[in-house]
Amino acid sequence: VSTQSTGGKPACIRIAIGKGVCGTAAKNKTTTLVPNVHEFPGHIACDSRSESEIVVPLLKDDEVLGVLDIDSLALNDFNEEDKVGLEQLARIIVDSCDWKF
Repeated sequence: VSTQSTGGKPACIRIAIGKGVCGTAAKNKTTTLVPNVHEFPGHIACDSRSESEIVVPLLKDDEVLGVLDIDSLALNDFNEEDKVGLEQLARIIVDSCDWKF
């Protein structure tokens, strides 16, 4: 992940399944990598400075527990290597937490 990926604002709203990048990743249960958020239909801008985004669903037994959402201030800032690493991190998060709702 680029050093330009710092300084973003935290998400401030709940996002419905299927809406925006986060909701799309949750609905499809797959990582969604967006090189240019301004070209993503229905993008929800929690930080207007965001240019690219990657969202990794947190899955346990095929159930979506949440998403790992990272925005960047640069266009096309995420690649396949980032995807692989963040998916590994997501598995660690899922396996390390007590998911009682």
